Amino acid sequence: MGVKNIKYYLEKARKEQWAIGQFNFSDFTQMKAIVSKASELKSPVILGTSEGESKFFGLEEAVALRNVLRKKTRSAGSGQAGLPIFLNLDHGHSFEYLKQAIDAGYDMVHFDGSKLPLEENIKITKEVVKYAKWRGVMVEGEVGRIGTDASKLYSEKFEIKEEDLTNPLQAQEYVDKTRVDLLAVSIGNFHGIEISGIDPNLRLDILAKINEALRQAQGNTKNIFLVLHGGSGTPEDDIKEAIKIGIVKININTELRLAFSGNLRRFLDANPEEVTPYKFLIDAENSVEKVVERKIGLFGSGNKI
Repeated sequence: MGVKNIKYYLEKARKEQWAIGQFNFSDFTQMKAIVSKASELKSPVILGTSEGESKFFGLEEAVALRNVLRKKTRSAGSGQAGLPIFLNLDHGHSFEYLKQAIDAGYDMVHFDGSKLPLEENIKITKEVVKYAKWRGVMVEGEVGRIGTDASKLYSEKFEIKEEDLTNPLQAQEYVDKTRVDLLAVSIGNFHGIEISGIDPNLRLDILAKINEALRQAQGNTKNIFLVLHGGSGTPEDDIKEAIKIGIVKININTELRLAFSGNLRRFLDANPEEVTPYKFLIDAENSVEKVVERKIGLFGSGNKI
């Protein structure tokens, strides 16, 4: 019996009102930590690599290790089919690079055309969807600009621009014309965390309008899966309400990076003569596991296999 596909778990999440976490990685220590905790908690999980992360790690390498980890979780007794581990190319900016990820064996790809005029965004997304569909790869699109490009702390309050929020009617048009499977929305979320550690509240009113516009549409549009990017630092009550309204996938990256790098700095500062990587990576790995455990609990995806 094989692993059920990602669409099965997205539909299950929507029906039961929980969300699948996408956790980004750029080295095997992070990847192993994410899978280890998801396996322990019996949670389906999406591993994410941005263009930069995937170019550092390698597209084919990421796919090969996804396969190895699926096999290991099966042999470890987490289920006959192994852990549902899926791989997503996050924030791909060109058809050419997404094609490489699809050919390498990624389960999902995300085309980020949010900075393009809507018609250009639609045009390129349609190319991606056409190439991905017959290969069984799901496609995530994006309408509205999600604030910032880098994952880092901010020393000042981050201001959300009203014009960057997802327009419900544009979202409806985009999904109807492109036939994407998932849609990333801008509802006050952004990449990174404010210096306080807690980001501004989500515009849940906008999310509700987007969800309603898509539900009223005909055909494939009403079956779209909604995605929240920039989940790090978002108030937990907002996360819970967003899931109730329709969010079924939530991306986490910054909190993982901060946990990993912060732990590594502290260890090396305290042990300046240590040069054996596996010794100073163990605590960093554990710190990533703690973030993943907390998020799986928040998203409600534990024991959903």
